[in-house]
Amino acid sequence: MASQKKQQLLSPARVERLRVQNYRALQNVEFNHITPLTVLLGPNGSGKSTVFDVFNFLSECFQFGLRYAWDRRGRAKELKTRGTAGPIVIEIKYREKKKLPLITYHLAIDENSKGPFVAEEWLHWKRGKYGQPFRFLEYKNGKGRAISGEMPDADDERIEKPLRSPDLIAVNTLGQFAEHPRVAALREFITDWYVSYLSIDDTRGQPEAGPQERLSKTGDNLSNVIQYLKEQHADQLECIFQVLRRRVPRLESVLAEPMPDGRLLLQIKDAPFDRPVMSRFASDGTLKLLAYLTVLHDPHPPRFVGIEEPENFLHPRLLPELAEECRAATERSQLLVTTHSPFFINSLMPEEVRALYRNEHGYTQAIRVSDIKGVSEFVQAGGALGDLWLEGHFGVGDPLVNAGAPQHKNRRK
Repeated sequence: MASQKKQQLLSPARVERLRVQNYRALQNVEFNHITPLTVLLGPNGSGKSTVFDVFNFLSECFQFGLRYAWDRRGRAKELKTRGTAGPIVIEIKYREKKKLPLITYHLAIDENSKGPFVAEEWLHWKRGKYGQPFRFLEYKNGKGRAISGEMPDADDERIEKPLRSPDLIAVNTLGQFAEHPRVAALREFITDWYVSYLSIDDTRGQPEAGPQERLSKTGDNLSNVIQYLKEQHADQLECIFQVLRRRVPRLESVLAEPMPDGRLLLQIKDAPFDRPVMSRFASDGTLKLLAYLTVLHDPHPPRFVGIEEPENFLHPRLLPELAEECRAATERSQLLVTTHSPFFINSLMPEEVRALYRNEHGYTQAIRVSDIKGVSEFVQAGGALGDLWLEGHFGVGDPLVNAGAPQHKNRRK
């Protein structure tokens, strides 16, 4: 088991392509050649948070069920792209490990009088270099079939396995059984995703004492995670403190102490004072950076991490450092970050950044910055990506110019 976990860390699963249709402003958008660290930028309302929510939606579907994820987003009335018909489609291409075949997962969701249902769901791959891809799982409206076994092949028998309800996701259901290891691997991959909606106010709370391995989406269990790291991974916690000390002046340590009433009290100790400060009075930036570091330095890291607008509450000089922390974490996790900060962008490479904008019909479009004419050449000559963005070299993403739509002269032909 230990060697298997080590192998996963050395070769984590990666999403290489995302295609979305009819999901709010994402009427038809594709992200190809997704890098281990992918950053989205663009004006307010350009669709960054919607792309971010696609990953959160999938994660919630697998953790809590389709109906839960669907209903909390306002159902079809609020989820489906305005002015379009047909189901919502989410399609990802991913690899379980670096040298394994590329697998495509296709999920189409629609709604009828009984609620949401899976209109179509399939998995396909191509075992060798030659031949056509084939589907080893295929379902529609709760009925379908799948090939069992470690390495499904086109000639293997497909076994009919109807689901109990059409709102059940086949990968999530069949992935619980040992005879479908490839399906189980995808289920485990998506269920393990961590998409952050960090709230500074929540990190200041005093939860009930008890160690917890992973930070919640809002960060309301930050004290519990510190307690867990202190008890089980003291070296990892010290590594987090070392990073904090380099970034936050005079900080010495962070304490998570049980109170008489059974709650945890998070305190920040800074020099030269003897008495620590309670988290409710600590710096917003210190707490936010601490929360991010507990995720990026998780002893058992999530396969996929989403971080939205990390620049909020942080000093601009800290953002290039945070970008480097994110890049270092990609050895063990895949990261998606949304940002408005040129300081964060300055530490990135053009192929890692996607600029989003709305077209004339109001739908989100995306372009990889390395595909914008002249940008890669400027970076090779020593230009900083964030500065180039502010100077208008991207041709997209400027809210003061044509609502952030592209200036065509800057795009590659």
